[in-house]
Amino acid sequence: MSKLSLLLLRGLKIGARAAIRFAAVVGGYMIASGHAFSIATTLNALQDAALYAGLFAVLGFVLDNLFRTDKALWRYVSIVDVGPIIRTSVLSTLIFLALTFLLDRGEALPRSTLLFVPVLDVGMTLALVLLRRMIHDKEALVAIAPFLSGASRRTPLIVLGDMGRADTFLRELARGEQTYQPIGIVTRTPGAATRQLRGVRVLDSVEVAADLMDDMLGHGLTPAMIFVDDQLQPSDFGAERLGQLRLQGVKLLTVSSPVEVGGTGEETALREFALEELLARPPVQLDDAPLRALVAGRRVLVTGAGGSIGSEVCRQVAGLGCAHLALLDSAEFSLFSIDQEIGHRWPELSRAEYLHDVRNGALLTSCFDAEKPDIVFHAAALKHVPMMERHPCESVLTNVVGTWNVAEAANAAGVKHMVFISTDKAVDPPNVMGATKRLAEGVIRAQQTGAGNTRFSVVRFGNVLGSAGSVVPTFRAQIERGGPVTLTHAEIERYFMTIPEAVQLVLHATAHSAEQPDGPLGVFVLDMGKPVKIIDLARQLIGLYGKVPDKDIAIQITGLRPGEKLFEELVDSSEVSETAGPSLMRVTDRIAGARMTEATVRALEQAARSGDNAAARILVFDVLAKVRAVETGAVSPAKQPVIGA
Repeated sequence: MSKLSLLLLRGLKIGARAAIRFAAVVGGYMIASGHAFSIATTLNALQDAALYAGLFAVLGFVLDNLFRTDKALWRYVSIVDVGPIIRTSVLSTLIFLALTFLLDRGEALPRSTLLFVPVLDVGMTLALVLLRRMIHDKEALVAIAPFLSGASRRTPLIVLGDMGRADTFLRELARGEQTYQPIGIVTRTPGAATRQLRGVRVLDSVEVAADLMDDMLGHGLTPAMIFVDDQLQPSDFGAERLGQLRLQGVKLLTVSSPVEVGGTGEETALREFALEELLARPPVQLDDAPLRALVAGRRVLVTGAGGSIGSEVCRQVAGLGCAHLALLDSAEFSLFSIDQEIGHRWPELSRAEYLHDVRNGALLTSCFDAEKPDIVFHAAALKHVPMMERHPCESVLTNVVGTWNVAEAANAAGVKHMVFISTDKAVDPPNVMGATKRLAEGVIRAQQTGAGNTRFSVVRFGNVLGSAGSVVPTFRAQIERGGPVTLTHAEIERYFMTIPEAVQLVLHATAHSAEQPDGPLGVFVLDMGKPVKIIDLARQLIGLYGKVPDKDIAIQITGLRPGEKLFEELVDSSEVSETAGPSLMRVTDRIAGARMTEATVRALEQAARSGDNAAARILVFDVLAKVRAVETGAVSPAKQPVIGA
């Protein structure tokens, strides 16, 4: 809203309050004098009491400014705002009494006038404020005058969650677009059953809500559900029932977080659950304040900006109010897509895109010199295990050499903080992809203790639901084709989290590291909850499609692939872990292990650029063995091996 509009709005409020106070004195005078209401008596009262009415209006204006009661938003008025209105009116009347006594010892006005003035003043003010509230709050208007609602074309909505949060949601919903009609609340709040909240019936259980939705669907209505907090989850309905409801068109909604909407949306922002979120455990809820402190007003550069993780990093740092965002990726369409999305959702945000490959150190240096970022998130990587087994040279060039190039460019440009996003596949890695990511961690660990003022961090997490090429998109495609769903082993299990949750935790780990510039170094490991069996995930996903596993959709076991492990771990056998913060662990080497040097990186690069995959693979695991060397006893720093020295 412009300054001129705000001034006009405030002027209207001041004018309305002055008119009410003026009318209160005139009305009180007429009542106290015993005059019947008519045009003649009203004109006479105006003539007799105009001076005093004007004095009362001016006095009220002064007190409004003194106590800032004119700052209250009438469209959002609540019981809390009534107190200041009454206080100002009573105080105005008392001061008014003193002034009239000084003017003419109160002879011009009947004494009882002062009893009626505050009653009329408060009554008319509250009536005006309530009218303004009803104009904005359609639910309140319909509750008072239901004939104004007409035939409702809104989507029936069931609200699930804590009663306090449901109350807040219903208030916010009533102020916004009238798309949904709340018809029921499901809660686990004690003592809430069989009651009502803002005219909406509280249902006994999830089962009752499901039956109610079935009834509406049978009558041609398509309802929606909104989960306002984590007290209740979509999983409480069961995958098969949830799948049937989804197939019938029932929307599953949640409230967008401040980060998702940029923290500037005035109205409640709703969004549909992604399918991956329906498979996940309840997300870890963390405070956004440290993230804003980390990102707001700073220049941020993201490598791999078009990828699953990199693009979500871009969204979240944009929503947290970064001053400038640089997006770097070697994939043209992916970079174009995220650049367009950021431009559409945050049109005021300064940004730049770079079609660069992290393998090219010279291009990175020029980019960093031009951008001068404060924070760098290095998400660029090659990550598909079977493909990297066939192309180890490519894995070395992107995952190891690329990380070295980014770290060197960050140091040279004076970046305050660089974050390398790693994976649990870097733990005791039997495959090339995991091995190269572990060597990339070694690059960052070497930079942590090297020269320069850049603070380096490593954040390690597991599988991300819905990321490009991950198991869920593969299963979805197989289910949509009619099956079978294929997995490599019945006992294989993995840690999982959603893309937004993974990035939230990456940002929290970064904020934690930034808050402790002199704290111990290491790798941050994110709390992934409990590992999930892939076969259970497949069955749940089939259920969410409204199908029955092994009946409608077959599940087929194909056998483990080269380099694939049955179980993933978050901490290497050569490491020890300690708690670092909410949902965070810090892991460090058991001994002062081997450091990656430029000579080592160049040797790996030379082997990779030769195109000899066999030789590159042998060298990767030879270097890895030295990096992960664990001896029986402690090794002093003086005995620390230096690779390539």
